[in-house]
Amino acid sequence: MNRYFQRYVLRGTAGLMVGAFVLAPCTVLSQTGTGTTEEIVVEATRAQRAAFEIPIAVSVVDENQIQLGQQQMGLDESMARIPGVFLQNRYNFAQDLRVSIRGFGARGNFGIRGVKILVDGIPNTLADGQGQVDSIDIGSAGRIEVLRGAASSLYGNASGGVINITTEEPPAEPFVEGRGAWGEYGYQKYQAKTGARNEKSDYLISASYLDYDGYRDHSQVENRVFNSRFRYRFDDTSELTAVLNLFDSPTAQDPGGITAAQTATDPQQARDRNVLFNAGEAIDQQKIGLRYLKSFDDKHEVIVRGYSLWREFDGRLPFTTGGAISFDRTFYGGGVQYNYNTVLAAMDSRLITGIDVDRQDDDRQRFDNNEGIKGDLTLDQNEKVTSVGVFLQNELDLTPRTTLTVGARYDRIEFDVQDRFLEDGDNSGNRDLNELSPMIGLLWRASDQIGVYANISTAFETPTTTEFANPSGGGGFNPDLDPQKATNYEIGLRGVASDIKARYQVALFHIEVDDEITPFEVPEFPGRTFFQNAGKSTRDGIEAAVVLQPLPGLTTSLSYTHSNFEFDEFDVDGESFAGNTIPGIPKDTLYGEITYDHGIGPFLSADVIHAGNLFADNANRTEVDAYTVANIRLGYRKSFGDWELTPFVGVNNLFDEEYNANIRINAFGGRYFEPAPDRNAFGGVTIRKDFSR
Repeated sequence: MNRYFQRYVLRGTAGLMVGAFVLAPCTVLSQTGTGTTEEIVVEATRAQRAAFEIPIAVSVVDENQIQLGQQQMGLDESMARIPGVFLQNRYNFAQDLRVSIRGFGARGNFGIRGVKILVDGIPNTLADGQGQVDSIDIGSAGRIEVLRGAASSLYGNASGGVINITTEEPPAEPFVEGRGAWGEYGYQKYQAKTGARNEKSDYLISASYLDYDGYRDHSQVENRVFNSRFRYRFDDTSELTAVLNLFDSPTAQDPGGITAAQTATDPQQARDRNVLFNAGEAIDQQKIGLRYLKSFDDKHEVIVRGYSLWREFDGRLPFTTGGAISFDRTFYGGGVQYNYNTVLAAMDSRLITGIDVDRQDDDRQRFDNNEGIKGDLTLDQNEKVTSVGVFLQNELDLTPRTTLTVGARYDRIEFDVQDRFLEDGDNSGNRDLNELSPMIGLLWRASDQIGVYANISTAFETPTTTEFANPSGGGGFNPDLDPQKATNYEIGLRGVASDIKARYQVALFHIEVDDEITPFEVPEFPGRTFFQNAGKSTRDGIEAAVVLQPLPGLTTSLSYTHSNFEFDEFDVDGESFAGNTIPGIPKDTLYGEITYDHGIGPFLSADVIHAGNLFADNANRTEVDAYTVANIRLGYRKSFGDWELTPFVGVNNLFDEEYNANIRINAFGGRYFEPAPDRNAFGGVTIRKDFSR
């Protein structure tokens, strides 16, 4: 490990020891501020565990932070508070939200890479490793859990971590709720939902509609989302959960990246070729999933899941040859998991083992894009990806305060392409990728309020079917592209301090990556991204967060991330990028928020996000300026018997900062920039009716 990280480790370890000594006498602080103990329990570890008991960095976002008074345009509205997570691209729906954890995922121009995404226990990440959040109904999301760090020992193809999203829990009393919101740049969003629960069952049904013209030219989006979850408890030991999600987006325009000069002249303009070729996409998707849980006694538990997804996609890129894309996707799979609690040599032991099988089948075609009109066929192929993973993890309580976690997963991922367009030759082929991903973690509970942990874990990340695209322009695979592998070293501390009513966490990490996958563009296909391997890279970082509750209803929070991510070995066409900073990630990010929530009455939240300078290219020739953006939202809950009325207003970019909502890494011709909206306001109202039984 380099000197930079050694300095972090020595200082960080000293800080952890001092913190443990100073805070040891504190008592537990409730999440609700009532003074009673209330543990934060997470499920992203494949079994319910108290966050305090996990030897890995974890953060949780609750329902009010996701929904209350929010514009509900993207998950970044609520997830920006999480250290180690950097989010971009809220306003370009043709590319989806760009999520990176510890730098993994920053390269993804379309979809989310390097992060495993789960929604109600069903994967939103494909067999090839690409995930989407476009179909997630933010207005019915009740909780977001984020595990930061290598997750391959439990989930396979994921270098950066896990995002686990669950639908909100319905109340005991049946309810119906309607919400309407309007704002600048043609923003309007409507939602209706209902739900209830009893001793045997519960359900939540939600439908939303979004129409947004966009800040930039050629950035309109229209979509509809239906989300539902039904749960039935056969008895105290077994339950079945069914989810149904429908997503329809007939319009999502892509304004494209523009140059620095164009940004300075008119940040609202779209790239001319994107307008000429009508760049954008249309999606129609349906997903169903089932999850069955059976507990045989206090020791044995079995979880079985199955799902199927269908997605129809039509897209247009800003060039002629192969610029119109169409595919029909079927994605299905399932898994079995077995949890076993026992005692080994007088030590409590918790075993998790299971198997996941996922299958992705894409019928993909490309046509000429004749200025927005589909032309001649240029590619026709069937792409299949089969992923099989077997995992095992065991937690062993070495002492009442010390837990050792050891785990491993073996994955086999098969890519197969059958070329049906033979005019340029037969480019059929296959790639078989195998990987073993071990991990070991140690947790020491210094007191009932302080936990110190360390872990060493490995991860791998395959190219997706899209990233495997051949830069020669033909079908088949890029023969020069390989998976990237990472080894993660991490130490951390988390705890609570009731004397000052605080919760806090600190994590320090060092990651060594081989064959880093990086994007690039070629002149022949401007606007289309291809990928290549860098030799080696290193990521060192610090993540810290603290939440204070000085008065009932009043909460202040602060999170900070420092990232030092560099290429160690990377040569392209005789030019060395060794020592350069990995593009797309700022060295420093800071988030601060003050929130007041009276319950029934007024609520207010003001937040500020600072993102430091970052580079837009591997050569580090283009540096993007830092920015600081403030947002505010407020409203009032008022009850009228069984009715509740909640008007709200908000202002994004309160001080009218000029910044970029997204940076297109290594874009050809210097078209790196996607400017963000200037100061803009929104408002709305929620009306709710509760029905007494």
